[in-house]
Amino acid sequence: MALVVYNTLTHEKEPFVTIEPGKVRMYVCGPTVYDEAHVGHAMSSIVFDFVRRYLEHQGYQVRHVMNFTDVDDKIIARAAQIGEDPSAIARRYVEQYQEQLSRLNVLQPTVFPRVSQTIPEIVRMVAGLVESDHAYITASGDVYFRVRTDPDYGKLSRRKLADALAGTRVASSEEKLEEEDFALWKAARPGEPSWDSPWGRGRPGWHIECSAMSLHYLGDQIDIHGGGNDLVFPHHENEIAQTECFTGKPFARYWMHNGMLQLKGEKMSKSLGNLVTIDELLAAHDADVFRMIVAGSQYRKPLAFDADVLVDGERALARLRTALRPATGPVTTGPAVDALAGQVRQSRIAFEAAMDDDFNTAGALAALFDLVRAINTARDAGVAAGQSIAPFVELLLTVRLELRKAQQWALADKIRDELKVLGVVVKDTAQGSSWRMD
Repeated sequence: MALVVYNTLTHEKEPFVTIEPGKVRMYVCGPTVYDEAHVGHAMSSIVFDFVRRYLEHQGYQVRHVMNFTDVDDKIIARAAQIGEDPSAIARRYVEQYQEQLSRLNVLQPTVFPRVSQTIPEIVRMVAGLVESDHAYITASGDVYFRVRTDPDYGKLSRRKLADALAGTRVASSEEKLEEEDFALWKAARPGEPSWDSPWGRGRPGWHIECSAMSLHYLGDQIDIHGGGNDLVFPHHENEIAQTECFTGKPFARYWMHNGMLQLKGEKMSKSLGNLVTIDELLAAHDADVFRMIVAGSQYRKPLAFDADVLVDGERALARLRTALRPATGPVTTGPAVDALAGQVRQSRIAFEAAMDDDFNTAGALAALFDLVRAINTARDAGVAAGQSIAPFVELLLTVRLELRKAQQWALADKIRDELKVLGVVVKDTAQGSSWRMD
């Protein structure tokens, strides 16, 4: 089965065909860094980590860009509240989130762009939209996107223009020509960070930031644009409008959106105050427990998060790890041993079939647990651990070899160290890697 991906743009699963064969350009919206990151942010990063890892497993070269929004109204408001420089706040939480991603076993994106480092590209894009009459400058120096110049506006969210303003983040201004127009550039105000532009000093609007960073680091067209489903409108809708009006080309082939993490039935968010921070989670639980929870869910659906879910995640992880425990009995042969090689092949086929179906990690986990049961059955029959887990260890060493080739030394070392904890000693030589049970 070839990989199919659910595309928010078409509301259908579509065959995955990249713009450039063998290469994937993926942009994922990252956090606005004005406070502690919570497990909802972690969920989104883990979802797209699964996507990236599977694409790389299938042989794709993935250029993965995840931005930090470090210039934003929320950061400015937070700075005024606590009396700290906005850039210092943003810098602190950027560094914290990068460290948290490592602790969550999330592969570091290829590029971590920040808005503050992409101002020239943003200014050039705004200028291009003004020149093509897709945007206009107000008397005060603000620049707005002229929504009605885009006949396809609303195609992602499937909202008609008349419905576009209901319950959305669109600031009102007497200088806007139409209420639905949105800010590309905001004129400088006292106490706010600002940069030079042809329209005077100011700062970018929310939506233009991601478009400019994507264009700069990935080019005019990308394969995957990802983020939470709370960003479909207005953020991603506006990204499509301004980017396609600027380039004259379709922006992203596949729009992927993860569901929201919910606590007691409500979306977890800073504005609602119902947060569990990433640091709080990792202080009490192994990062892989949370990864198991995310993997066990359908990424497009809401994920309920509570104490019971954490217990289930602990149990699932412990169950998975039982497959790597050494056998206590003697090495024997029998039906369980003979069946194991076939189960390895069957589980791999089932694993890839699940992941090929829109990254169905829950189905992929089910395939792994079938293998775990077979390994445990063989062990109970007296199979030595080295014999029963050989295919699994070899698969991990293959992944580790690819990481070493990609100079992902920390992740390669983590696999070696985790195997050692489980009694598998890896030896690296000039000829390659070998392993033995300790």
